[in-house]
Amino acid sequence: MPPVVLTGEHYMTGDEAIAEGAIAAGCRFFGGYPITPATEVAERMAHRLPGVGGVFIQMEDEIAAMASIIGASCAGVKAMTSTSGPGFSLMMENLGLAAITETPCVVVNVQRAGPSTGLPTQGAQGDMMQARWGSHGDYSLIALAPSTAQEAFHETIRAFNLAEKYRVPVLVMTDEVVGHMSERVVIPEASKLNVIERVKARGRKDRYRPFEPGENGVPPMAAAGEGYCVHVTGLTHDERGYPVMTAECQESMQTRLFAKIERNLDDIALTRGFFLDDAEIVLVSYGVSVRTCRAAMEEARALGYKVGLLQLLTVWPFPEEAVRALAGRVKAFITVEINLGQISLEVERLAAGLAPCFLAGHCGGTLISPDAVVEAVKRALKPGGKQ
Repeated sequence: MPPVVLTGEHYMTGDEAIAEGAIAAGCRFFGGYPITPATEVAERMAHRLPGVGGVFIQMEDEIAAMASIIGASCAGVKAMTSTSGPGFSLMMENLGLAAITETPCVVVNVQRAGPSTGLPTQGAQGDMMQARWGSHGDYSLIALAPSTAQEAFHETIRAFNLAEKYRVPVLVMTDEVVGHMSERVVIPEASKLNVIERVKARGRKDRYRPFEPGENGVPPMAAAGEGYCVHVTGLTHDERGYPVMTAECQESMQTRLFAKIERNLDDIALTRGFFLDDAEIVLVSYGVSVRTCRAAMEEARALGYKVGLLQLLTVWPFPEEAVRALAGRVKAFITVEINLGQISLEVERLAAGLAPCFLAGHCGGTLISPDAVVEAVKRALKPGGKQ
């Protein structure tokens, strides 16, 4: 039987790396439904979980898959599901339930071209705004975006750590290209991995309040069946978990749910910079498009253009300060993403008129070429360049 953590060098796809990252992070339940191009995540989990004491269940649909991981997490188990566009849409209602009940879980979206059935076997990055606003009402969550299979492994571990630490659903927003690309992945020994567990409930079980905030505004969490008094509802609720139908309770609950994310942005909102110190043009990107940007940046610099790259490893909450810090000193931002403009709107908002903003993007189905990004750089540097 293979070890829990498959240490050493491997040649695997991004989907497989996500599964291995989940197991290394302590995930022991996966509830999912097959869908291209995310099925390989489920297949890997179905193969690996029984050997590490975990459970895999193929649910009847994506609605049930999302419900199952919420239930497993409430029972004290780290849980994950994976899907793509149409399935992600079906998960939205229960994603909101996970947000209001502060249920830690991880949802992987291996994006494909949409809308609707779209191009099931071809990549895109068109679900990024849905990731933030797809469920109804105000809520806050975390979304990460790996650009390589190696990052897919580590960012999945980070997704579980953030979910457990802040009692929040976390999304891993990858794409078909990263999901299906096979490349070298180095998996460290388990002792060298940083794995975080949720803060458990303590004290008298009859006095436990499941939503009474602890450190960083995050309530310690009791598992169902441990003897604590636990009441969970999707209604607006007080610290006991009991429904309270008042605007005042809604304000108190929502303020805390947002604050536990907003007060910890330094821990959550992770970016990586390349050649930003002297950059006049900054490419902003995430996921597979980062790979395009790195090639384009090298090409542009060889032509004499001072181009840098801001990689968004965390997309939600958006790393606002990283963009604001650059806006006052660069000539332009170019957001590179496989859609017709989503994260580019956030960059434009934060640039606040201090630097013009351009989009290098197109509909899903193919990668953006480095040449297209270099042309966008040239356009951005022309006086009166069209945004």
